Amino acid sequence: MTNPPSVNTVRRSPIADRLFGWAALGAALLTLGLLIGILVSLVIGAWPAISKYGLGFLTSSVWDPVKNEYGGLVMIYGTLATSFIALLIAVPVSFGIALFLTELSPAWLKRPLGTAIELLAAVPSIVYGMWGLLVFGPILATYVQQPLQSLFADVPYLGALVSGPPVGIGILSAGIILAIMIIPFIASVMRDVFEVTPVLLKESAYGLGATTWEVVFKVVLPYTKAGVVGGIMLGLGRALGETMAVTFVIGNFNQLDSLSLFQAANSITSALANEFAEAADGLHQAALIYLGLVLFFITFVVLSLSKLLLAQLRKNEGAKS
Repeated sequence: MTNPPSVNTVRRSPIADRLFGWAALGAALLTLGLLIGILVSLVIGAWPAISKYGLGFLTSSVWDPVKNEYGGLVMIYGTLATSFIALLIAVPVSFGIALFLTELSPAWLKRPLGTAIELLAAVPSIVYGMWGLLVFGPILATYVQQPLQSLFADVPYLGALVSGPPVGIGILSAGIILAIMIIPFIASVMRDVFEVTPVLLKESAYGLGATTWEVVFKVVLPYTKAGVVGGIMLGLGRALGETMAVTFVIGNFNQLDSLSLFQAANSITSALANEFAEAADGLHQAALIYLGLVLFFITFVVLSLSKLLLAQLRKNEGAKS
């Protein structure tokens, strides 16, 4: 009678484990190589603009293809401003959606509401852009901008923030459209990480007399902070890289006349979409690639800051314990 196989004999062979390790390492190195290749190609393509303008490209607001003079300040400002507005709107709304779906919603409503929110992520960005230009823009101009201009016309600073022709396109309009687009991403991630919180922890808090608000902020959020920050960064990356929706509603104006929320502006992605196909070889094309390099750097900085934030949160958590 044969003996049953021992633990050592049923293990996978060392060769299979080694091949799997090499495959995993190769996939990681391939990803890193692609990233480095993209960075190098951007630097090579943008080198004529880098050598001529240097870091002054980031602070110049002149963009004149006729005179062959280029500066990226307007595009950088438009990208950062619209993304900031989008996060300012989307994060609290997404948090409320995730909180309702995981803690407050009746069982019969959770699935259809969650599915409806996730379906928003499947809507093509060009549809959001057309809706923003044809429907949302006129509503924003008529029922928001014009009343605000009448109310704050003589108020210093506030009047400047709402100045501009009431046409419904500009930085605020693009930011709101971006917020609508990234809400499904952030809300879905927040809902999923809220649901992985051990039920025992929440029930213990409720048993001690904690309210739903206290359970969320003192139990759920500390337990899921990495996932929450990851969801927010996912939404921010989506906002930074969005092209067509922003192109429709931001105005595509390469000058920065004021800091009004209704000022028509431009973004890096919109400038690339509008001009790259018609840009001649030389400084114009190099300046556009330089903008792409700047967007690459902005994304890298955002991801690095999120990692530092998570590390700081873990450090503070360890200090408290």
